[in-house]
Amino acid sequence: MGLFTRCAPSSSPRFQRGFTLLELLVVLVVLGLLAGIVAPKYFSQLGRSQAKVARAQIEGLSKALDLYRLEVGHYPSSEQGLQALVAAPPEETRWTGPYLQKNVPQDPWGRNYVYRYPGENGEYDLLSMGKDGQPGGEGEDAEVASWQ
Repeated sequence: MGLFTRCAPSSSPRFQRGFTLLELLVVLVVLGLLAGIVAPKYFSQLGRSQAKVARAQIEGLSKALDLYRLEVGHYPSSEQGLQALVAAPPEETRWTGPYLQKNVPQDPWGRNYVYRYPGENGEYDLLSMGKDGQPGGEGEDAEVASWQ
């Protein structure tokens, strides 16, 4: 016998290489458990990132509103809304905008921002109602506001 010997293939007709059904089921169960652990963490991160986008947009809109006030002398009325940042209201003679490079953005959930002047929580209120579009809520459904 030499250093390397060959083993004769099994003479049994049922001997084949491959995975058994039990091995495949074990792999599928392990993959399912991993997906069950990873997926909720991924989707919670997605909700937090949308709230961060809303905060960033509110900060940008707030800066544009402050610039509008410096040039015009007051914030746009609730009736004029945020559109006053991109198109001159007919009664405003000192308007030198546009104060935004593009149109007024929608919040990350596809709804318009709520703007009120005078505000209940500051000089003006600017907010997104969150994922559910309703006042209040927690987590992704919580409001994102300029006064927070």
